[in-house]
Amino acid sequence: MGKYGDKSVSMNIKGVRFRPWRKYAVIYRSVLMENLQYAANIAMGFFSYFVFIFIFIKLWGYMYRTPGELIAGYTKEQMIWYVMMTEMMFFGSNAASVAGEVARDIRSGNIAYLMNKPYHYTLYILSRYTGEWSIRLPMYALLAVVIGTVMVGPLPHFRLTAVPAMAVCVVLGLTIHAVFKLCISLFSFWIEDATPFQWLYDKLILVVGVMFPVEIFPKALQPLLKMTPIYTVCYGPAKLIVDFSPEKCLEILAAQILYLTVGCVLMSLIYRKGVRKLYVNGG
Repeated sequence: MGKYGDKSVSMNIKGVRFRPWRKYAVIYRSVLMENLQYAANIAMGFFSYFVFIFIFIKLWGYMYRTPGELIAGYTKEQMIWYVMMTEMMFFGSNAASVAGEVARDIRSGNIAYLMNKPYHYTLYILSRYTGEWSIRLPMYALLAVVIGTVMVGPLPHFRLTAVPAMAVCVVLGLTIHAVFKLCISLFSFWIEDATPFQWLYDKLILVVGVMFPVEIFPKALQPLLKMTPIYTVCYGPAKLIVDFSPEKCLEILAAQILYLTVGCVLMSLIYRKGVRKLYVNGG
């Protein structure tokens, strides 16, 4: 077994032999089936989503007083659909579960048990998270489409053929978001509670990327904002949905791949150092 819980050997589940990568598919599938049984509970959050979107529809409706007016290059319909898409990702991902589970495992000492399992702990958490949003996100996406079509109207110039590229960017954005939240939670190896840092990160994403697109902010700040996770987590995917262009898609995909690579390397380093600290202190 590897020292830090990343085993290279295959594992045996119920008599079936799996290669290393397939164990995470098993974890994903088990969480997916579990969440399917509680789809009604997920739907309980629809009311909060509807209230939030209703408020923003009225807010932007007030700000766009002249038909055809543009604000930061967005029409009224594009601006509202942008908020609906970013909120769809925010509500549909439930990334707070990643931070909460990791923090609880470290504080309770359960991490010492889990890191000796035949899988890498961080990939285990990401597999569980992916299984959760695989049910939640489509439900919220359907709700967003219904609300948007009824209360705002169809998204102008929407390109149905670009949906696969949009979906890839959304999935990458959710994964990057989870990786960075996991990195913050792993600091619980050294500090008692990483919640304040999670709060700061969440509010940065919420205010700058979810509620308002990057273009709404002063031009001097826009290049800086595009160098943060905001660009790849929520702004980029939502921008492609409301105003798709092949050039923009390639730019966002390149930034997402870069951020995902950096985030995974950072996550691995923090985890290894944290586990080493645990071993030094006697577990």
